[in-house]
Amino acid sequence: MSMRAVLIKDGKSETADGLYVGETDRPTLKPGDGRILVKVICFGLNRMDIMQRKGGYPLPPGASSILGVEFSGTVEEPGESEYKKGDEVFGLATGGAYAEYISVPAGMTTRKPEHLSWEKAAAMPENLLTAWQTLMLIAEMKEGQSVLVHAGASGVGLAAIQLAKLFGAELVVATAGSDDKVNFVEQHGAKGINYKTQNFADEVSKLTNGEGVNVIIDLVGASYWESNVASLARDGRIVLVGLVGGAVTDKPFNLAQLLYKRARVEGTTLRSRSLEYQTELLQDFRRRAMDKVFAKCKGEEGIDLAIHKVFDWKDIVQAHQEMEEAKNIGKIIVRIS
Repeated sequence: MSMRAVLIKDGKSETADGLYVGETDRPTLKPGDGRILVKVICFGLNRMDIMQRKGGYPLPPGASSILGVEFSGTVEEPGESEYKKGDEVFGLATGGAYAEYISVPAGMTTRKPEHLSWEKAAAMPENLLTAWQTLMLIAEMKEGQSVLVHAGASGVGLAAIQLAKLFGAELVVATAGSDDKVNFVEQHGAKGINYKTQNFADEVSKLTNGEGVNVIIDLVGASYWESNVASLARDGRIVLVGLVGGAVTDKPFNLAQLLYKRARVEGTTLRSRSLEYQTELLQDFRRRAMDKVFAKCKGEEGIDLAIHKVFDWKDIVQAHQEMEEAKNIGKIIVRIS
């Protein structure tokens, strides 16, 4: 049985022009595999999708070669799960979301609240779970602490800003690359810094009376390394989530600063984690945070799942170009037609 999916000409493509909607095999379930089949309605775009399209993102074992790790949709085949056909869900996958159907472990999905749109449900899994993992599980942010979030107008950055505020951070600082993006992060609770016109380490020092921040969530990498350590308080934690600013520093670095500050530095990628880890992460988020997070969608205090733009999947080339050119403020979502 076949289905439509976003495919890549010749298996990889440096440009978005290599993407197209074509026919491929539809996933099938096997008895006892713990998976369900979901009819996808919307999926979210992430920078890892661009890296994978270009052939630069090694897939986890057993992952689909089809792009996409987050989706919303209806259960088509519930397998041996507690779901029934037609149940509305959203979830996280190791791949395969850019398609009409996706096979995914039942534990990697959760029921979609009725008040949540398909678009906003698809905007949640990768960004919010990455932010939850880095902020609360790895960095162990505590109420009353201070946080610096880089790439604050990105999906993960925006999620981290709002989660930090929602769970009691006293100060959240965020870097962004334009005045519009600075205004955007400030509307969501952060003190914004335009990294193109301001030295963020100097600004952090001013905001914290020279003490530095307790937690840094960094999606940039090498180009921010020295300034990150300068911005860190004693016993602070840096969690490295991305490398858009490179993986290799351009000058030697004095490691004594890490000793002096008793700093903890940890890197993480969610997609490479085990199925068991990701399942527990999603369920932990559901238990401890989901009601708070989705309250905003009901007009209450909560998180704004900011959507930059919704594309029809026939316009997948333009959607990828929008992300590659860093035009988005918030999440890019694609709807299957």
